[in-house]
Amino acid sequence: MGPQIFLFVLATIYLSSHAQYDAVANPILQLRLLSGAGGHRIKGVNCLSWRLAVETNNLQGWKLVPQSCESYVGHYMLGKQYRLDCEAVADAAIEYAKTVKPAADGKDVWVFDIDETTLSNMPYYARSDVQFGAIAYNDTKFNEWVAEGKAPAVPAIRNLYLKVQSLGFKTVFLSGTAEKFTGIRIANLHETGYDKWEKLILKGEDQHGKSAVQYKSEKRSELVKQGYRIVGNVGDQWSDLIGTNVGSRTFKVPDPMYYIA
Repeated sequence: MGPQIFLFVLATIYLSSHAQYDAVANPILQLRLLSGAGGHRIKGVNCLSWRLAVETNNLQGWKLVPQSCESYVGHYMLGKQYRLDCEAVADAAIEYAKTVKPAADGKDVWVFDIDETTLSNMPYYARSDVQFGAIAYNDTKFNEWVAEGKAPAVPAIRNLYLKVQSLGFKTVFLSGTAEKFTGIRIANLHETGYDKWEKLILKGEDQHGKSAVQYKSEKRSELVKQGYRIVGNVGDQWSDLIGTNVGSRTFKVPDPMYYIA
């Protein structure tokens, strides 16, 4: 069975938060249920175990989702379990945030990644020529998608974002998105409910060639030199959460579709 058969739209659904439909329209594609979608062994690969190894960073440097796990990853990312997992991350982060009292100087910040953390690229990764990371990354096609400025919010992480702001923390976006998309990213964030932030840090031309760990470590170090204290750090990649000045606590959003070193 080719991927084009099961990647057709059955219905338009919305990413939900706490079992409620999202107030912001976030259309994504739903797949038909397939054998193996629950994580059963397919062609020698246990896809649930593979995803566990990815999320725990036991499997590193991988390039593609195993072709036999494409349907499993697709069902996970577009299904209830992914939303519940994101909510579990957000709930844990909120409980931690409640234990920290922001200082009066306004220098306590939470750092948020963008792709697959605050904004979702599911409408892109569900396409038949992308197949949830089972086909090699195409920089041109992905940048064309980013330029559309239509990425929906990840509701649970947006709720976390708004909650830490209500508790008195400043928020900072730190992303590997190229600076040329600054205007598009700002509009996309505003349209999906991210209404304010202390800083939006995107990747400049002088940062190309650096690994994500190096780039994000340097930018976090700059924040610290400016007097900011990183209370929390949220990202979908381990490279968002390791290196220097990672913050007092880090929180990983699930993402079995790709690996960024």
